[in-house]
Amino acid sequence: MSDRYDNKLDATDRAIIEKLRGNGRATNREIAEELGLTANTVSSRIRQMESAGQLRVIAVSDFAAHGHNVLIQLAIQLDNRPAAEAAVELAGFPEVFAAHIVNGNYDIDLLIAVEDFDALKRFMLERLSGVRGIRSMTPSIAVDIVKYSFDHAISD
Repeated sequence: MSDRYDNKLDATDRAIIEKLRGNGRATNREIAEELGLTANTVSSRIRQMESAGQLRVIAVSDFAAHGHNVLIQLAIQLDNRPAAEAAVELAGFPEVFAAHIVNGNYDIDLLIAVEDFDALKRFMLERLSGVRGIRSMTPSIAVDIVKYSFDHAISD
């Protein structure tokens, strides 16, 4: 791996990433043609960025397309249990698509997707009730999704 990937991304790396953000299905050849590079150069740079942990190419699906019509943010307060330990247990539930240890009034923040309100009731009463250390839960139901994006700015 090149020493270049131990540091910052260069303009070519950023351009490749932008092309992938615009079209995650773009081939190396298509990206190369748009950027005036060879397909081998694009392929090599993508592999190097992936190896360096600077790039992951993933597919993101729509919740509703999989029958998950209810999105919940759940703030959890704990008693007598480390947040990291409880968060790992909670993250193991298939309904949980994000688990964060947070500071402030709560210890853990979960993002949950379920099929409907019956599934939410089962999740809350059957699964969460068995998790040791939960003192309180504050749910917030998403009524509309304004932004759903995994992009973030690339810093210099």
